[in-house]
Amino acid sequence: MDNPASRAILDPMIPNRKHDADVLIVGGGLNGPALALALAQNGLTVAVVDARPAPARAETGFDGRAYALALASQRLLAATGVWPLIAGQAQPILQIKASDGLAGDGPAPFFLAFDSAEIEEGPMGFMVEDRHLYAAFLKAMRDEPKITLISGETVVEQTCGPAEASLALASGRRLTGQMIAGCDGRASGTAQRAGIGRTGWGYGQTALVTAIRHERDHQGIAHQFFMSAGPLAILPLPGGHHSSIVWSERDDVAQAIQALPDDQYLAALRPRFGDFLGRIELAGARFTYPLNLTLANSFAAPRLALVGDAAHGVHPIAGQGLNLGLRDVGALAEVLVEAMRRGEDIGAIDVLERYQTWRRFDSTTLALGMDTVNRLFSNDNPILRAARDIGLGAVNAMPGLRRAFQRQAAGLTGELPRLLAGQKL
Repeated sequence: MDNPASRAILDPMIPNRKHDADVLIVGGGLNGPALALALAQNGLTVAVVDARPAPARAETGFDGRAYALALASQRLLAATGVWPLIAGQAQPILQIKASDGLAGDGPAPFFLAFDSAEIEEGPMGFMVEDRHLYAAFLKAMRDEPKITLISGETVVEQTCGPAEASLALASGRRLTGQMIAGCDGRASGTAQRAGIGRTGWGYGQTALVTAIRHERDHQGIAHQFFMSAGPLAILPLPGGHHSSIVWSERDDVAQAIQALPDDQYLAALRPRFGDFLGRIELAGARFTYPLNLTLANSFAAPRLALVGDAAHGVHPIAGQGLNLGLRDVGALAEVLVEAMRRGEDIGAIDVLERYQTWRRFDSTTLALGMDTVNRLFSNDNPILRAARDIGLGAVNAMPGLRRAFQRQAAGLTGELPRLLAGQKL
């Protein structure tokens, strides 16, 4: 019987395994560790280079930063053994309510509401704080013998040759492997060093991010108010009386608000937030993030692949940034593991183009879709306002269409990688 492993050793076109790791991952945020675990648990050795000291982010106190994990993303975390480490710290998203609104006027009478009871799979997603999610990834990586974590190091040079890829670190250390995975964000140094250009534009918007404590229980409901300057997301956190805020404003307004003392910042938020949760007060640190759309012109090159924000940085209007990245993780892991099992060179361009073919159209379509929604809702045009309100109400009144949108929000549509369907590779 033909043995793929033996064929890989005998075939001179397949590079040997005398490398520091099979896959070199640049970036230790969230996508990098997720990819490392998915690969290592299926037989590949991995080195993760993280520019930040590992313990610092894991040991931070509550600051309000959190992610909305779609149900499909939660399944990937479960399949890689991370979910049990954070399940007790996650807040199920039981409902999502989206409505148009004007500061001081509250939500419009037409709205779109999703209820997890309408799909058989359970909650549409979960809110998890950044500090808990990263700490879980860090523990899982440290417990996996096939992962080498290199913290506090930066990459200064990369080479992708015919038989191997290599990274030179600022300390002088050099790593070799079969391929490089760039998980290093929107300003990806991996993409820049590979000569991969980007297409995109700014929105003239900045996201103000913080956490609030509120008088009434949020009951697991996530709210999205579409204001003329940009959307306001109110996302439920564990305990019932805390929520994470992602509040988009024009750049100049956001900078002025961020510069205010806490009491005046809260005074600016209150008319936009409304009183549906009773009294509110600030409960976390305050952050700002400029908003833009940036798409890599290619997701793959010889011995190199881009993942997450390194491939596509999107508007946070639907909270899909991390979820898109985890879809990349699931797809790339599946492509590489299957190639390894067939005895192929995992860094070969024909292998990596399978990943690009799988992910580029889907992620670009979703990015442009969110761009369109943001442009449609971020204005005060009365004609557009009336049309979008009627549109939200119409979708809400049609159970079949509402369910389709709901399943998409849960990440359950499209060609799902096996890990996002909760299956092992």
